[in-house]
This record gives sequence, C-alpha cells and structure tokens, in this order.
Amino acid sequence: MNNSFDKYYKKYDAWYDKNKFAYLSELEAIKKVLPRDGRGLEIGVGTGRFAAALGITAGIDPSKNMITIAKKRGVNVRLGSGERLPFKNNTFNYVAIIITLCFVRNPRQVLKESRRVLKKNGKIIVCVVDRDSFLGKYYQKKKSVFYMQAIFFGIKEITDLLKDAGFFKFLYYQTLYDLPPAIKAVQEPRKKFGQGGFVVISGEKK
Repeated sequence: MNNSFDKYYKKYDAWYDKNKFAYLSELEAIKKVLPRDGRGLEIGVGTGRFAAALGITAGIDPSKNMITIAKKRGVNVRLGSGERLPFKNNTFNYVAIIITLCFVRNPRQVLKESRRVLKKNGKIIVCVVDRDSFLGKYYQKKKSVFYMQAIFFGIKEITDLLKDAGFFKFLYYQTLYDLPPAIKAVQEPRKKFGQGGFVVISGEKK
C-alpha cells in the first residue's frame, strides 16, 4: 500500500472531521449491506474510522502509525497486508474493503484472500470512489498525496473482479452527490450506481 498513509496519517484521520457529513453519508451507505451479526474484518482498516463506527471488531493494515490510532478506537488490529491475511480459512462472517482496493498492489489476490477467510455464504463489502463518477474524475485530477498513486476502478470492473474471485449475488448502493466539502447534511444512500461518487458493492461467497 502507498506509504503516504504512514507518513501523513494525521492528515488522513483529520479528513473525516473536516468532511463530517461526507463521512457520515458513507457510513449510512455501508450500513445498507452490513450484516447485523457475526464477526467482521476490515482490510485496510487505517485509523479505524469505519471499523469503530460500524462495529467491525478486527482489522489489518500495513501502516504502523495508522493502526496505533485504530487500536485506541477499540479495533483489534494486526499489522499486515490484504494479499496475505494472517487468519485461518472460514474465520469471518463478512469482510469489508473500504476505499482500500485502489491502493493495494494486487487487487485480485486481496479478493481471493478475502474469500478464503470468509465462512460459507459469507459477505464481502467493497467500497470505492467510482472512477467514472464526477468524484472519481475530480480525484484523478487532484494532486492529493493519497490519490496520486491510486488505481481507480469502474463498478463493472470491480464486479468482474469479484466474480473471478468467487462471489455472486451483488447489491449496489451509492452516496456523495457533491464534493465532500460542499456536503452540509447526511446524504441518503440510493440503490444502484451512476450518480453518487462513493459506491458500496456487496457480494456473497459461493
């Protein structure tokens, strides 16, 4: 993963306070597909902003500085990468990959590893900034210390990767219909994709 996250971890974490309603809107979209019960894992847990708010108890991230904050937020975090998860087969009821997929070295391997650690009928939740949306186009032009090294994906491309990794029964939710600084209230998630910049894709392990 991009080592900018380890270097600029404070800037990363501050974004969620600075763009509070964008963050809360993202949480609402994820909640639409998040299982209410069972053990979950977040790959690329970062500072634990999503895991702590969503009740995801386990996380993994390659940034030492990030996971120090995540631990303070009550997440059981391990140092490591999504390409090689330090967990046994059939361990989790669901796996969440929130924004992280566009920063990993091998997205296919991360998804295969996710399937491996999922129990039968386990759910995967992948959240991305849609490459083809207004927000995706904005971030691709912006010289962000984080997104400069990102590989953006379209939703069909993500779906194809998930199918190849052994997932099916897909659901889609979208949110963020304005640039994050302009969002002054929680934006309700809508089904499907094509309007919102932030898209949640859930699938089930075959």
